[in-house]
Amino acid sequence: MATLLILKRRMRTASNVSKTTKAFQMISASKLKKAQNAAESSKPYVEKLDSISKALERRVDKDNLHQYMMSQTNVKAKLLVVISPDKGLCGGLVTNLLREVLHYNNNEKTYYITVGKKAERAVASLNKEVIASFPFGTSLPQFEMVFPIAKLVNEYFLNKKVAEVAILSTKFTSVFSQVPGFNTLLPVKLAETVEADKSVTLFEPNVDMLLPDLLQHYLEMVIYQSLLEAYASEQASRMIAMKNATDNAIDIISELRLEYNKTRQEKITNELLDIGGGQTAYE
Repeated sequence: MATLLILKRRMRTASNVSKTTKAFQMISASKLKKAQNAAESSKPYVEKLDSISKALERRVDKDNLHQYMMSQTNVKAKLLVVISPDKGLCGGLVTNLLREVLHYNNNEKTYYITVGKKAERAVASLNKEVIASFPFGTSLPQFEMVFPIAKLVNEYFLNKKVAEVAILSTKFTSVFSQVPGFNTLLPVKLAETVEADKSVTLFEPNVDMLLPDLLQHYLEMVIYQSLLEAYASEQASRMIAMKNATDNAIDIISELRLEYNKTRQEKITNELLDIGGGQTAYE
């Protein structure tokens, strides 16, 4: 049976752990609201960009498509952008994300761009070809983070080094649900069949001049939306994980306190019996 001193030390350790996890939980909760608002606010804008791109695509000559829309049939390599947190303690979020990396095109040559130290270390340990790594940070992602990533994407796709560019990040569904998923960035796959417009839409300047800048902005916004959702998912997952850890630590403290009281009572009872036995022998 554990001594009283050992039980005291265990209770003190569990108490310190609960204080630490509670602090992490409160920090993530304070960041989550802002992150959730940012991710949900920009989502309708990205969806609107998608619908505008589809409207423009129907007015573009099929023989004069933008390079973003053209498939590279003679190239087999692919480029994957992996977005992960810099830090852990966020439940199974990182594990689930890296599991998707392991199952992504094992039989084809793939280049990787990692955002976040967790993805960088994991992909490097798998001997994958990482062309660039960027830190994710611990604050809300800024739009400036998108430009170096988009530059590399353009370099590899427009120079026909890869046939496809995809992004792997955690999709923020709700505070209690974050699911890793792929999103194809390039080539831009627009709807093949779209219902005919009942209204006439005019574009200024003309479609051919508007489409390149619009698609470039669409590419940047999809990357930025993925960063925002990944950040919101990280905070939500860490808040839930730290809450569970705090609850578990409190349960352990309760069990240790009960065992401590039982051990202490047993010790007192044994001492009383020893005193009573000694008194009887003296008489």
